[in-house]
Amino acid sequence: MDETTDATPLRVLTPALSPDELAAVVAVVEAAVEEELDELHSGVRINPSAWERSQRTVRAPLQPGAGQWRGFSA
Repeated sequence: MDETTDATPLRVLTPALSPDELAAVVAVVEAAVEEELDELHSGVRINPSAWERSQRTVRAPLQPGAGQWRGFSA
């Protein structure tokens, strides 16, 4: 039996495979692939780039007024 679908590109070469057996094989293969992908992506941690770190606030905004950064002009 040779079945290939758009959803699962799997080529089966066993001639005496029932539809139930084929469904079981596809389910096991899909579960194994999904588990492997979950393991690969679970440990991935993306740190902020140098550009993102440079965009953080360095200090509080300046407040002009009496007694503030322009207070020296009195």
